[in-house]
Amino acid sequence: MKKIHLLLLKSFIRPFAVTLFIVMFVLLMLFLFKYIDDLIGKGFAWYTILELMMYNSATNVAMALPLSVLLSTIMTYGALGENYELVAIKAAGISLSRAMYPMVVIISILSAAAFFFSDYMLPVANLKYFSLLYDARQQKSADLLPEGVFSASFPGYTIRVKKKDPDGQRLYDIMIYKKNDEENNTEVTLAREGTMFRTMGDKYLVLKLKDGVNYVESKSDGANYNMRQRLTRFRFTESEQKFDLSGFRLKRTDENEFKSASQMMNLSQLRKYIDSSQHAVTAAVVMNYKLITPYIKYFSMPSKSAKKIKYIPADKDLLKGMTISNQVMTLSSAASEVRSIKDVLKNRTDKYNFDSMTIRRYASEVQKKFTLSAACIALFLIGAPLGAIIRKGGLGLPVVISVVFFLIYYIISTIGEKSVRAGNVSTFFGMWIAIIVLTPIGLFLSYKAATDSALFDMDVYKRLFNRLFKRKTA
Repeated sequence: MKKIHLLLLKSFIRPFAVTLFIVMFVLLMLFLFKYIDDLIGKGFAWYTILELMMYNSATNVAMALPLSVLLSTIMTYGALGENYELVAIKAAGISLSRAMYPMVVIISILSAAAFFFSDYMLPVANLKYFSLLYDARQQKSADLLPEGVFSASFPGYTIRVKKKDPDGQRLYDIMIYKKNDEENNTEVTLAREGTMFRTMGDKYLVLKLKDGVNYVESKSDGANYNMRQRLTRFRFTESEQKFDLSGFRLKRTDENEFKSASQMMNLSQLRKYIDSSQHAVTAAVVMNYKLITPYIKYFSMPSKSAKKIKYIPADKDLLKGMTISNQVMTLSSAASEVRSIKDVLKNRTDKYNFDSMTIRRYASEVQKKFTLSAACIALFLIGAPLGAIIRKGGLGLPVVISVVFFLIYYIISTIGEKSVRAGNVSTFFGMWIAIIVLTPIGLFLSYKAATDSALFDMDVYKRLFNRLFKRKTA
């Protein structure tokens, strides 16, 4: 390997690693900002939050990798141009396309790795991430007894605490309603103050109450119809109550319930699902024809007729030779037949539309396995010549340009995907439209960079505008 190739590789690896880390960190922060209310205050162990962040980072690779490739290539070739290293390379008789050769090899390897990642690792990461996120969002809040609120966190109890100390351990003006089997509040406990703590292993929450009274309403002897015939009052100096905390532990849902989603399948599973679903839709269409056929009638004739029936050709008005009563009866019968057909087909049509939309969604996931790799190559074709043209390294102008082109790519791909799922365009065209648009731009920029075009030289545009302005004034 030539020294020039080693120079290019060393110049690329470090910016790529840094930009990938920065982009992943920013996307991770966006995830935390979005779900902060669902994660904070629920008593999760630190490793649960860390596990969720790790799975989220894996799911963000599909967005972070193309952006990192674009930004790092602009920074690499921009820094080489800024330090006149590209000029030295060209002076040695090496063209820009030849100097890009090792980068093309690296990006091709990276694109192949991105495909295998999206096919094998990404479905597993999506399964782990979405299942854990679902369970985390369903988890009850760890603030068991909020201040000034009637809390029903514990089954069979409603508890209100009027005031709490800043540490949350000492409570004041406590009211506890206990429900019986008939879900009636027949027992009330009032206490002036108390303390709460958890037992070992967080199995129970213990409330130690002080200076309180307990009221219980119960049936009198021999009475079965009235629950409130006897009142028992019990005053206490100290009392203790336990509440089960098993309902506040993180309960994991079976991951098999999430495996049918399109994001949790690899390429072979997606193709198998699409094939089976397409066969089911085709069979349903054939069944629709069989259901409608019995309703299609040309004539309704009695089994025996004493009179001769005059047949009217089909191209003439069938109602013209009938009496008014027969016309009303015929139209009423036809309307009834139409309503019957509409009722039969309505639910089946809705199911057909839903199944077709599901097939399009799964088909778009198939194309996503390939568009991630193609996006890395397309954005590299844009980033490398752009860096050579602008000749600026660092995180200034390259960041602005890369963000602009990445937004163009992301917006076009999002619109294409939504159009595919809506059934407005074909699956291939909708999922590849961003690549189709950006690849010619990359080839054009590569040509301009190879011919030393001053594409972003403002002096060139100023001179052009001055010429045009002089011609108009003349």
